[in-house]
Amino acid sequence: MISVKTRCLIVDDEPLAINLIRSHIGKLDSFEVAGECRNALKAIEFLKNGKIDLMFLDIKMPEITGLDFLKTLSEPPYVIITTAYREYAVEGYDLDVVDFLLKPISFEGFLKSINRYTSRINTGQETRKIELSTTGESNYIHLHDGKNTFRLVYDEVIYFEGYGEYVKVVTKGKNFLVRDTLAKFESRFSTGHFLRIHKSYIVNIHSVIGFNASQVFLEDNTLPIGRLYRESVNGFLK
Repeated sequence: MISVKTRCLIVDDEPLAINLIRSHIGKLDSFEVAGECRNALKAIEFLKNGKIDLMFLDIKMPEITGLDFLKTLSEPPYVIITTAYREYAVEGYDLDVVDFLLKPISFEGFLKSINRYTSRINTGQETRKIELSTTGESNYIHLHDGKNTFRLVYDEVIYFEGYGEYVKVVTKGKNFLVRDTLAKFESRFSTGHFLRIHKSYIVNIHSVIGFNASQVFLEDNTLPIGRLYRESVNGFLK
């Protein structure tokens, strides 16, 4: 559940950018600015001394870039990238950032990113435990919802999206949020039906209608291929 106040850290070397993000955050009752850092080195020290829920991170900064800084963190907070350079978006998503905000940041764009953040951590909807059928010829998942059990056939699943300790199961009919990890899903499924394409995504290969070096195209969506997965994914899909 979202805490009463979501603690935010702004990491940016531009005072005007800091002021704008601070102003946007100030309009939200459940968010607060816990700190402001003008470079990544100061941010490292700040993160050592206090809990941060959400970090607004610029890319082009002195001494070390925002993305290189993010790569050094073993347990980073949720991150929203803020930059004037659109070309860094793919690399940012490879690092599992929540969203990518292009400067100058409008309040409407800011709110969309906040909504993406809350959707990642909001466990207000009832969660289901997930269990894979172990019978040799059955291709379905059991979703347990209280005393009720629902069977979800593999072909109904389009993709799985990881949210830390939760996984969103996107299907042709509805979506489910289950308490599990993508790593556990990956260990259960055979490569003949599902394929890990990103730190945050496992896709049903039968839902893929096209791909390139960095993206997989589904009928109603486009998913990124993670940098570490590109060689194996492109080799498999070809």
